Amino acid sequence: MSLLLFSCFAFLCFGQPSADPPSNKGLLLQVSGAIGPATADYLDRALDKAEQEAVELVVLQMDTPGGLDTSMRAMIKRIIASQVAVVTYVAPGGARAASAGTYILYASHVAAMAPGTNLGAATPVSLGGVPKATPDKTKAEDEREDDRVPATDAKTSKVVNDAAAYIRSLATLRKRNGDWAEKAVRDGASLSAEEALKQGVIDLIAADINSLLSALNGTEVELPLGGKTLNTEHLVLQKHLPDWQSQLLSIISNPNLAYILMLVGIYGLIYEFANPGSIVPGTVGAISLLLALYAFHLLPINYAGVALILLGLSLMVGEAFVPSFGTLGIGGVVAFTIGSLILIDTDQAGFGISLPLILVVAVSSAFLMVFVIGMALKSRNRPVVSGREEMLTSEGVVVEDFTGDGDIRVHGEIWRARSEQPVKKDQLVEITGREGLVLKIMPVDKEKGS
Repeated sequence: MSLLLFSCFAFLCFGQPSADPPSNKGLLLQVSGAIGPATADYLDRALDKAEQEAVELVVLQMDTPGGLDTSMRAMIKRIIASQVAVVTYVAPGGARAASAGTYILYASHVAAMAPGTNLGAATPVSLGGVPKATPDKTKAEDEREDDRVPATDAKTSKVVNDAAAYIRSLATLRKRNGDWAEKAVRDGASLSAEEALKQGVIDLIAADINSLLSALNGTEVELPLGGKTLNTEHLVLQKHLPDWQSQLLSIISNPNLAYILMLVGIYGLIYEFANPGSIVPGTVGAISLLLALYAFHLLPINYAGVALILLGLSLMVGEAFVPSFGTLGIGGVVAFTIGSLILIDTDQAGFGISLPLILVVAVSSAFLMVFVIGMALKSRNRPVVSGREEMLTSEGVVVEDFTGDGDIRVHGEIWRARSEQPVKKDQLVEITGREGLVLKIMPVDKEKGS
């Protein structure tokens, strides 16, 4: 009887199948703001995790005004090579996928948008002045105007053509509207979510994440290893936040912080060279400079700007060494400011250096280099007023007659002294050396009254 009861209990606990079906898993990434090196690193690490855990899909919820071309292309390469389906979802309402965001949307396996969102304006930002034909002009008139375009416009044309070909190739890869994609690059065209769906730019519109997952169920996507049908029924979507490495990269790659790190590094090394053995300024300066160089490696840096900043600092230091009535100092401030303004070689919002920060740093640098270093140099030429060195330049008065060892009065203190010549009471003597607490002296040719 006991055996029968135990068997029934075991069957109830372990023999019955679970009433709940097994759950799928997906990752939710959130990208808000300008696309940069930290964004590309965030996506790369998330897709690595998704592939290791064999999740069903990755949802990239995006709201961006655009970003750096290098970071955008790195993200697109990673999406195309991904073994997990990437669904880019422009949300919430009021969000946008402008500029670089449009390219990423086109590259994704599934492109989705929420109502009240938009995409487009994919012309490279620094090329906003590209001449375009207008509808009320004939082809011949446009050609005559193009003949008057400066020679530098050839470079502009190359960049626009490259961007147009790139986004058209993405449209072909994902079977989306390539004509409108090229128009978004050449003319800066934009679309609302509803118009984008009508024109075949995106795959679906979803009001929220739950609606998105419902609409995705059964969708066919093409992955590098072949086709796959998405199963989003009972899918559990886990939010994936950036890890500490991505967060650190996000902080370091901030242009304003990279700029400050560079200056801290330069100041620290200058102080260390001026005061060898300080250790702390040199250590902090070296670390800061290395972090700044790493950030500059990730950012679009104009090396002419770096050269002007270094020239400006050199001129301001030169003002401290070679007084020029302000000529070197003013020239240094001007070179430093211009170099700071052109340091980041992009017009993309979110990747420039703050103008107030540049002005504050320029004025502070001028003060630091010209006045502080100048005062330090002047202080080195002042006579020593304390310590062993000052004692060796002092004079004393003999307390009692002696030959060999005796006592003298120096600065109101009685010191033991040694003289190779006889000295008399109240005679003025010069200190020539010191052995421990014994001063070496020699008489001078004048006496001091008692």
